[in-house]
Amino acid sequence: MAHIDYEKDGEILKALGHPIRLKIVEGLMNGNECNVDKIVRGLSIPQSTTSQHLKVLKAAGVIIFRKEGVKTCYRVIDERVMKIIELLKQ
Repeated sequence: MAHIDYEKDGEILKALGHPIRLKIVEGLMNGNECNVDKIVRGLSIPQSTTSQHLKVLKAAGVIIFRKEGVKTCYRVIDERVMKIIELLKQ
C-alpha cells in the first residue's frame, strides 16, 4: 500500500480546491491536451487569470506543458488526480 506524502498530497488537494482549477483539470482530461487560448475561451475568463491557475496546477505537479511553436499545450499527468476527478463525477 502506498504511503501518503502529506506535504505533496496537501499541495495537490489545495491546487484542486478551486472551482476554476477543477474545471481546467476536468477539461484537460476530456480533451487530453489543450492550449491556453482554448481554456480561456472555454471558461470565459481572462488569460492572466487562466495562467495563474495553470501555474498553481503545474507547481503542484498536476499538469505539465510542452511548447508547440508559440503555443503552449497542457495536459494532466497525475493519475491520482484523474481518479479524484472521476470520483467527484459519481
